Amino acid sequence: MIEADVTIRGHDPKEPIMAHPPDTDSDITLKKWLENVKTSNKGIKLDFKSLEAVSPSLALLEAMLAEPGRPVWINADILTGPGGQNRPVDAQAFLSVVTALPAQTVLSLGWTTGWTAGTNNSGYSWDMVHMMEEKCRDLKHPVTFPVRAALLAQSFSQLSWLLQQSDR
Repeated sequence: MIEADVTIRGHDPKEPIMAHPPDTDSDITLKKWLENVKTSNKGIKLDFKSLEAVSPSLALLEAMLAEPGRPVWINADILTGPGGQNRPVDAQAFLSVVTALPAQTVLSLGWTTGWTAGTNNSGYSWDMVHMMEEKCRDLKHPVTFPVRAALLAQSFSQLSWLLQQSDR
């Protein structure tokens, strides 16, 4: 698998680019990146940093979604998690767009998080995992949850519960 962060260029031409905020420019467009990835046998994970980037990116991704055997994961942090300072991508808007993707597309749904060395970092709360379960309950796609590894020990019960809520 190859992962890439996707956002919209901060100036014209407004197009999906490979960048992680706060960066708003890049010499690699998503279109060019996808052209290069097509020559490999790798699956891809697109990590969306803005809702604005989703629809134009999915239009570029259409041909790859049709390729049998190429895993495609679509990721966004849709909820605020422990220590999260960044604003999450709007969950309802994101899910309304990505649920139209082919059923084998994996939805990778996460939380914005933060972590500070040398402090008592709180883990994923019951409210956080209950909210995620509610967002995922009626989804037909396979779902995975990207989590901050440093928060696993103090969140084991909550995350185990979340995983047990679905056979997907």
